[in-house]
Amino acid sequence: MPTYSIVLHGGAVTMDPSKMTPDLEASIREGLQQALQAGWEVLHGGGSALDAVEAAVRSLENNEHFNAGRGSSLNKQGEVEMDASIMDGRTLRAGAVNSVRYVKNPITLARTVMEKCKHVFLASEGAVEYALQHGLEMEAVHYFETEKARQEWLEIIQQEEKEPQEHDTVGAVALDQDGNLAVATSTGGIEGQLKGRVGDSPIVGGGSYAANEACAVSCTGDGEVIMRGALAHEVYALVKYKGLTASEACREAVKLRDEDLKGDKGFIAIDKDGNVAIETNTNIMRCAYRIGEAEPFVAVWREELDKQA
Repeated sequence: MPTYSIVLHGGAVTMDPSKMTPDLEASIREGLQQALQAGWEVLHGGGSALDAVEAAVRSLENNEHFNAGRGSSLNKQGEVEMDASIMDGRTLRAGAVNSVRYVKNPITLARTVMEKCKHVFLASEGAVEYALQHGLEMEAVHYFETEKARQEWLEIIQQEEKEPQEHDTVGAVALDQDGNLAVATSTGGIEGQLKGRVGDSPIVGGGSYAANEACAVSCTGDGEVIMRGALAHEVYALVKYKGLTASEACREAVKLRDEDLKGDKGFIAIDKDGNVAIETNTNIMRCAYRIGEAEPFVAVWREELDKQA
C-alpha cells in the first residue's frame, strides 16, 4: 500500500525576484507550512484524501498572502470573483463554482455542490444562493479586499496596457491510507480581469483532475493556456495510457505544444503508487509536500525544486 501523502501549491508565476521581499517570502512559507500541516493531520489520522485537500485549501483561502478566498484579486470593476473545484478520485464525483462572491471558503462550496447538488457546476449568484441555503460561512466584501489587491487593481486601471503580473491559484492533491486520491483547486483569478471571466481552476480536466487508477493533479499559471491544453487531463492521460510516473507526465505536460500554449504553467500531482510530482516553467513555485511521516518540504523558488530533483 502506498504511503499517504499530500502536495499543495500557492501559485506558479514568472516575476521579478526583487518583488519578493524577505518578509513576504517568510509569510508565504509560513502559510504553506500551515496548510500542509492542516491537510497532513487529516491523512495521518486516517482521514480521507477529500477531507485533506479541502482542509489544506481552506487554510490557503483564509490567508491573505495567497490569491484565493481572502487574498483574491480584483476584477476590472474592483470586485472579487472566486472560482474553485474539488474531485474525488475514487468515484469521479466533482463539484465546481465560479464567479462567487461573499463565500468565505469557495472550496467548501464546491464540495457542497459535489455532495448535495444534482449538478456539477454552479456559477455566480446561483452558487452564492446555494451557499446560503446550506449555511456556509459568508463574509462582507471588505474581508476579501486586501490592501495588496487594491493597489494592484489601481495599477491595472491606471495603466490599461499593463499586463497582469500574477495569476496565482492554490491547490492540493492527496493520497490517503486507503489508496484514494483527491484534488482541490481555488483561485481569485487575475487582477483586472473582465467581470465573469472563468479560469482553469473550476474546470474539471482543465485545472484539476483526479482518478484513482492514475493520479490527482492541480494546475496553476496562465488559466487560458491551461484550459486550451486541458492540461490536468493531459497529465492524467499520460499516466494512465502511457504508463508515465506523475513526475514524467508533468514534465511532458509543461512542454505540450509549447509553441501554441506559451505561458506560465505549474503542476502538482500524486500518482496511484504514491509518487509525488512538482513541475513548473516559472521562476517561482510556492509549494510544499509531505510523504507519510517524513519531514515536510516547503519551497518558493524554482531553484529549490531543482535541488530536490
